[in-house]
Amino acid sequence: MNLEGRKIIVNKSSKELAELLKTPDNYKEFMPDGLQKFESREDGFKFGLQGMPEIALKIDEVTDQKAVLKSASSSLDFSLTATLNPVNDSQTEVQMLFEGKFNPFIKMMVEKPLQNFINTLTDKIEAYK
Repeated sequence: MNLEGRKIIVNKSSKELAELLKTPDNYKEFMPDGLQKFESREDGFKFGLQGMPEIALKIDEVTDQKAVLKSASSSLDFSLTATLNPVNDSQTEVQMLFEGKFNPFIKMMVEKPLQNFINTLTDKIEAYK
């Protein structure tokens, strides 16, 4: 299952964004309203949203071109990637890409909430100062 967020322009360089996305605590700024739990870890974070199970993510790779988060659970196989494409020295195009391997039943249950989550992350990153 592949999901995409809309492409946005952020008023930060790709290097600044990469530095921001290396730190687990910074992801709390991008979480949707309804966040009930956020726990930062050395290599990632765990969060819980109202009406959803808790999700643990590890920061797998961060470069000036992308930030890749992967599921910290062995029972779920997915990744969330933020592509970082420099527009100029102070602006970067960002797009969220979700890739997951789910059975058809799970896909049917999670597709809409995941798309909403990606859309909210995109909105929060776009509004980040």
